[in-house]
Amino acid sequence: MKTFSLALRNLLRNRRRSVTTLMAMVVGAIAILLFGGYITDIKYGLQTGYVQRGGHLQIQHKDYFLFGSGNPGAYGIRDYNRIIEVLKQDPELAPQLAVASPTLQIGGIAGNFAAAVSRTIYATGIVVADQNEMFKWNEYRFPFKPRQAALTGTPPDSAVIGTGVARVLQLCATLQVPDCPDAPAAPASDQGTPLPADVADLAQGAAPPHKGDDNRIEILAANSHGAPNVAAVKVVRASYQGVKELDDVFVALHLSQAQRLVYGGETPEATAIILQLHRTEDIPVARARVEQLLATTFKGEPLEVQDFTTLNPFYGQTMAMFAVLFTFIASLIGAIVLFTVSNTMSMAVVERTSEIGTLRAMGLRRSGIRRLFLTEGFFLGVLGAVLGIVAALFLAMLINSAGFTWTPPGRVEPVPLTVRVWGESTMILVTAAGLVIVAALSATWPAVRAARLNIVDALRHV
Repeated sequence: MKTFSLALRNLLRNRRRSVTTLMAMVVGAIAILLFGGYITDIKYGLQTGYVQRGGHLQIQHKDYFLFGSGNPGAYGIRDYNRIIEVLKQDPELAPQLAVASPTLQIGGIAGNFAAAVSRTIYATGIVVADQNEMFKWNEYRFPFKPRQAALTGTPPDSAVIGTGVARVLQLCATLQVPDCPDAPAAPASDQGTPLPADVADLAQGAAPPHKGDDNRIEILAANSHGAPNVAAVKVVRASYQGVKELDDVFVALHLSQAQRLVYGGETPEATAIILQLHRTEDIPVARARVEQLLATTFKGEPLEVQDFTTLNPFYGQTMAMFAVLFTFIASLIGAIVLFTVSNTMSMAVVERTSEIGTLRAMGLRRSGIRRLFLTEGFFLGVLGAVLGIVAALFLAMLINSAGFTWTPPGRVEPVPLTVRVWGESTMILVTAAGLVIVAALSATWPAVRAARLNIVDALRHV
């Protein structure tokens, strides 16, 4: 108790220096917590976007993830409806499951043959009602505006395309797409070869007569047997997808339309079954149960389960990048705190050399001197951590209530700028512990120096 009392008195002896050192530690704690809260917010935002579109888990045909994009018809799930029903009725999985929905991914060519233009596309067939239900998922309580799939309330032959697709197919004017310039007229020699007669016949048979602003396009894709098939769809909307590479190939279709394009009159299939859970933390348990069902109930089906981090490598890469940035910034702040506290304690040793000699002459051991200075560093660390946490929580509350918005990479609409500090107990505890440890380590060398002072030399120090 005497050590604690002396340590507190010594810190209060030179209040200006102690406050300056304390402020450096508080600012460091605030910077670490606010930046960590910002990274956490980005993590949850990315996760929410991926889960709303593609769920937490996806059941796919084995090897579809590696090879299926080139030939989705060969990697379809035949009895996907029965699988979904079994998953929904499973007593262990059902409480964790929010949505189970089939989807079909296909590649092909979209053409506006009235304008003699076409381009390669990557189309997705969705169940609109299920997609709207998935959009409601908001485990982390972001202040998002409720939204619905662009295909909501549209006929089965409708489609939504990216603005890049609309630009190439010369549909910007009829779809009233903003910031979408018309393509310059190409020279006659660059018009390319006409559509093959057999494919043209398919298009004519699949498409009803154009009616001026009908906005119909033809989608050419290979069916399940590898033969070309054409479907005529009406474009109801063009929307920017946030990433140019995706925007230039994106087409969304009703699942039934996409299945007719690939499977025709045969039994329709799906390339994946999307599983959205109520909570992200249930992924390991839910995945284990799904794998168990695939190995038993659906033993004859060559199926596997992928989680959203595997399906979206950008998520892991982004989080790894922010982890490196956070470590770098935390290391810099730790170094600043270390040298600040070390300088403060070194100056205290010089100023109190005579007192150290007196304590040693009164019988205090070297370990007692070391303990005294280490306790002072520990107190500085604890006080700096507590004040830093309180200040960071207050500043985070101000930022979150200020109404700032920003547009993250890959997003179309602005999202609220928030900093998640409150509730992130692990981050707070690690930051506080790190600050206390750095402060205590900073006092180690000055404490050792003070303990090594010769008693006689210390007593006659002026």
